[in-house]
Formats: sequence, C-alpha cells, structure tokens
Amino acid sequence: MSSCAAESDIFASEIEAAGAALGKRRFSGVFVAGLNRCTYNAGPESGVVTFFQTPQLKKEGARSQFLPFCYNDVSQWYAANQPDAVLVMLSPPDADGNCSFGVDAGFGPDQWRDAKVRIAHINPAMPRTAGDPGIPFAELTAYYEETQPLREMPGAAGDPITDAIAPHVASLIPDGATLQTGLGKLPDTVFDNLHGHSGLRLFTGLVGDGALRLVRSGAMADGASAVFGSAIGSASLYEGLIDPHFQLRPVSVTHDLLRLAAIDRLVTINSVMSVDLFGQGFAEASSRGFMSGPGGASDFARGARASKGGLRIIALPSTAKETSRIVAPGEGIGPVSLSRFDIDAVVTEHGIADLRGLDHDQRAKAMIAIAGPDHREALAAAWADVARTI
Repeated sequence: MSSCAAESDIFASEIEAAGAALGKRRFSGVFVAGLNRCTYNAGPESGVVTFFQTPQLKKEGARSQFLPFCYNDVSQWYAANQPDAVLVMLSPPDADGNCSFGVDAGFGPDQWRDAKVRIAHINPAMPRTAGDPGIPFAELTAYYEETQPLREMPGAAGDPITDAIAPHVASLIPDGATLQTGLGKLPDTVFDNLHGHSGLRLFTGLVGDGALRLVRSGAMADGASAVFGSAIGSASLYEGLIDPHFQLRPVSVTHDLLRLAAIDRLVTINSVMSVDLFGQGFAEASSRGFMSGPGGASDFARGARASKGGLRIIALPSTAKETSRIVAPGEGIGPVSLSRFDIDAVVTEHGIADLRGLDHDQRAKAMIAIAGPDHREALAAAWADVARTI
C-alpha cells in the first residue's frame, strides 16, 4: 500500500472502521519513522508487515512483523507474497486516463498489475510526476476521491558539525558524477555544497528538499537527470517535482544491480549509527533496539562497487552525546549493515578516512584520525589489543 509521503488517511480510517469484518488480513508498506504513524489495526487477527521500525508499529507487539530487508530483498518478498490488493494514493487521471503515483513510485508500479483488487485514493493534491506512466483509471477496482495534504518532513537546518562534514564529502565528488543519498540534514547539506559542480546526476531511492535546491542550482546534467523512487520533504519539494529534471521510477529500476553497475562514477553517500576500526558500518540498531532495516544502502553499495569510477562514502558525526561513533571492533550495536567491502571512505567533521588499498592497521589508524579527539587514545589502545590477535 502507498506509504511514505503518500500514506492515505482514508485507507487507515476505513481499515480500522471495518475491523474484524476484514478477517485475517496483513497490511504492508514502507513506513518511515516520524512520517508514518498509522497502525492499520483491524483487530487481533490483522497484522502489519514493515521493513522499517516505527515507534507506533513497535508498540503493536505481535501484530507487527518487522522484516529487516534491503530493498532488493523487499522486492523478492513481495514477489513471493503477491498482494491480493493494492491500496494506492494517485493523482486524478490525465487526458489519457492515467493516474500518476506522484511522490511515491517505489513499489506500487511493480505490484498493481498482478493484484486482483486495485483500490485508489484519488487525491487532487497529488502532483503528476514524470517517469512511471501510472495506473489507467479504467484498471481500478474501486476508488475514493478526497483531497489530503501529503505527509511532510521538511529538511532541517544545518548545524556546525553537519556544516563541517559536508565540504569534506563534496571534495570527493567529481563533476559528472551520479549520486545516491539517503534522507536527512546531512545529505541535504552535501547537496548544498555541490551547487558549484556541473553535469551531476541523481539515481537514488529517496530524495528530500536538498535535491530540489541542487536541481535549481544549475549543477545538474541536462534532461531527466534526477531519477528516484520517492520524495519526502516539504510542500515546496512536492510542487517542484514538475521540473523536467525529475523522473520517478520504481524500485525495479532504481535498485537494479545491473543498471547501477552500468553507471560510471556512481557515488553513494550514506550514514550509519557507527563504524568500527575494520571499516564495518552498523546502521540498524541502537542501545534502544532496532531502529530500521538496512534499506537500500547495501543495494547501492554493490552497484557502486561494480561501477567504473564508483565510490562508497559513509558520512557521520564523530560523536553522539559524547559517545564515539567510531568504535573498536566488537563494539558496534546490531548486525553489520555494510561490510568492510562496502565502504571506501568514511567522513566526519575531522576529515576523511580513505580506506581504499589499506591493510588492517592502516585502516584503523585512518579511522582513529577522524574520531573525536577525546576518544582517539582509547580507540588506539583498543586497536593495539586487537592487533595482537591478527
């Protein structure tokens, strides 16, 4: 079902109102913490399958099944568990009778043709976007029509740490590169530091407000050079998606390994909760438990590894609440989200650790050099203990 910025209040309220009459049903979508708060509770026999953990779904206990999959595995799961019905928010039909997926073309375009039932929330507030042709209105089983503001998550203003990290990341990006990023303050600030570049392209899963500013800066290549699956940001971003640079495509396109490998100079820019001295990234859990699945970062890392001139960057503050985010081996929380073979460079406010071509000891020393100064001595001592065993 539609989620992200296109989550429908109508569907959520109708599901809960129907309750037990729906029987043993499972509902699934890409639910983002801080943006999607619905629980689709149709009684104790109902359930929700989610690939990112939200506080609201976590409280649902056994009703909620959290599958920590990368995006390619999410696609395979949907293929093996074909939805009986798709519930999608769409734009009104155009002159040809097609309804656009608007701001969220992630999974819906790959699912609707095989679904037995296709129910739409036709939302006049949904912009028509280029890329996927959408669903012919005549192919819908049923529809509601009601205006609903799209869910917003405006980009946050920068801060001194983010403002220090972003120029380091930008220095690694050549003109003509194709960029993949996640959401948030840091990737938006990196984009703001690229306005003097030229010939850039985007090929990614999600974009925020920074992507619109980058497009308007003149740094992008001509044509449909910003390809992505979903937009999550402010109303200004959604209104700006009519720009001809933007093209929304489904996960089968944006996360396809062969397509990614064929892109020259594919640069991935992602973040994690922590990185250990081996260069392994931990992105899914904190001391409070699982926060999300791995998302698309591992899919893009595999693609960039095969890309001619590809580069995989992890960017993060060196500390969080006085705790180092550069950690000793064995101190990362949760599973390894990105292996040491998925990360080329780590960037903090203290500089760049380019890990390419380095042995274990050189990698550790490069990582310690960009850790918070107050933590470097302890990290060096921890590494000395590890180094005696390898």
